[in-house]
Amino acid sequence: MPPRYVGQMQTILIQTDAGNGAELRSWELRPGEEATFGRGVPGVPVDIELGDPAVSRLAGRIRAVDTYWTLTNLSRAHTYVVENPEGGGEFVKVPPGRLEAPIPFEFGRVILPAGRAPASFLVFAPVHSFLDPLALASGSSGVKTSMAFTLDPTAKYFLVLVALCEPRLRDPSSPVIPTVPQIIERLGDSGLTPSAVAFHIKYLATTKLRVRQQGGEGRADWQRAALVSQALRFDLVREEHLALLPHTDA
Repeated sequence: MPPRYVGQMQTILIQTDAGNGAELRSWELRPGEEATFGRGVPGVPVDIELGDPAVSRLAGRIRAVDTYWTLTNLSRAHTYVVENPEGGGEFVKVPPGRLEAPIPFEFGRVILPAGRAPASFLVFAPVHSFLDPLALASGSSGVKTSMAFTLDPTAKYFLVLVALCEPRLRDPSSPVIPTVPQIIERLGDSGLTPSAVAFHIKYLATTKLRVRQQGGEGRADWQRAALVSQALRFDLVREEHLALLPHTDA
């Protein structure tokens, strides 16, 4: 588990171990402070040294801004990626020349293209702040805001949705969209028949998540693919929901 630092106005940068036995180095930044990263050469010093020859001498910088942080890409050719190691595959791409791109993750891994293997380091940001829902409700009046997606985690249709999303939740790069027979096999002794699973998929697509076909005609799995995309995009199905599925030894 990554360390949690006390205080709402700090960003901690931690350089990953390059595998040569070197100790981790860290930098604590307060709002307005920054740290540079890159290959670093005499005359072009950087705070975070990434020794791969494919990394620019001055590749970019991290700046602390209150409860979030920004990344500037000073490369002329390479796009950088910031991924959320604790999430469901979320990532942000920062193109060449992009200044002060805001990064929404509390814990992020900055990845740069490199010659031998991608160069990377970790950023631990302050814990995000949220409004108190009770405080908001106490000062509101008029018609209550309705929910965009009303899903019942105890319902069979939600179990089908979790089974659909499982491959992508476990591996964000997975192209697998489970078929109806695969869903039935994954759910084990749920008692669901092929027609019941097909009904739940149609119910989710037309009533619950209201997905629409995009692109060309005739793609048989478009509803299942659209449900997975919608559910993961809005965090309707998350990693903790995998516990609803039958346990497997794999």
